[in-house]
Amino acid sequence: MSKDLNVGLIGYKFMGKAHSNGYRKVNMFFDPGAQVHMKAICGRDEEWVKKSADTFGWEGYETSWEKMVARPDLDIIDITTPSNFHKQIAIEAAKNGKHIFCEKPLAINLQDAREMLQAAEQNGVKHQIGFNYRFVPAIQLIKKMIDQGKLGKIYHFRGFFLQDFVLDPSFPLVWRLDKSVAGSGSLGDLGAHVIDCARYLVGEFDEVIGMSETFVKERPIVEKMEGLSAQAKADSAMGKVTVDDATLLLARFKNGALGSIEATRFAGGHKNDMYFEINGSKGSVKFYFERMNELHYLNNEDEAGLQGYRLIQVSEDIHPYMDAWWPAGHVIGYEHTFVHQFYEFIKAIVNDTPTTPNFTDGVACCQILEAVEKSIEERRWIQVDSL
Repeated sequence: MSKDLNVGLIGYKFMGKAHSNGYRKVNMFFDPGAQVHMKAICGRDEEWVKKSADTFGWEGYETSWEKMVARPDLDIIDITTPSNFHKQIAIEAAKNGKHIFCEKPLAINLQDAREMLQAAEQNGVKHQIGFNYRFVPAIQLIKKMIDQGKLGKIYHFRGFFLQDFVLDPSFPLVWRLDKSVAGSGSLGDLGAHVIDCARYLVGEFDEVIGMSETFVKERPIVEKMEGLSAQAKADSAMGKVTVDDATLLLARFKNGALGSIEATRFAGGHKNDMYFEINGSKGSVKFYFERMNELHYLNNEDEAGLQGYRLIQVSEDIHPYMDAWWPAGHVIGYEHTFVHQFYEFIKAIVNDTPTTPNFTDGVACCQILEAVEKSIEERRWIQVDSL
């Protein structure tokens, strides 16, 4: 290891736990060129953040993000807070010369996202956004296949991200259902991942049109929340749901491909069902995240009578990141995508190379999200570049 890098993590619940695990594992399985030190974790509830520091393996904790970003012993600030805090934390971190990792969506709106990018660039710090699905080896393989022309000219991208965790009308009004905190609902929380995969694999969006629905308009006020679970009193007052429960969109890409994306939290039986399919002139691929080590590939140029989807087990060490893990067939999971993204982030800091996906990608995603929301409001196609 050529140097040490000290990390400060802001946020300690679902994503905080996932990020903590990623930092703990990155030096065990990879050599990014630096030894990562988990210096401090930050949260407003001292009892919970202290417990999280002990459980997740952080050296210490803070209850003030303002104090955290100003600490001279920290090199990296990692933001896993609700979306409405992203902008102010990231800008102050940049002013203090900290490299920044931020969860998606980058900001609560497009303007805030642009200000975050500007602050990071003006202060010369590295910046990366948490589109961790890019770091699934099977998705990396799809990118390689497309770049090598194995799918030919791309015609279609169709994808969805389906969950059911708020299907019960009595599920409490968590922050993810509050537009002032989350920015949007299923579109920004789930759809953003599919949109980023579409941009990464197919190309830039040209125009979009969408529709959305909030199926349950009011929910009980939260009494207690931990991770993605929440509780409300039996006689709790009701509050208004201000985000979408489900959004569907159609898209045209600048290269002529067509796209369709669905995001919903009301798909019974679907827990974390992210899927997409890409069809091209020479072949097609299908990817199911809940079977993330597998890729379905169709070669249109196979001889007649033998055409059909073949199953590729993306676990051999010829695939990205897999040589650091287990023998072929010994599959990896969701948590490994965080290790991979931190490996790339740390390596970029050490080698002073561009990070990817970075805040520019975060801005591009927010631009698409905002275009979809505008199209829903105005019931028409919206040019993405017009925003």
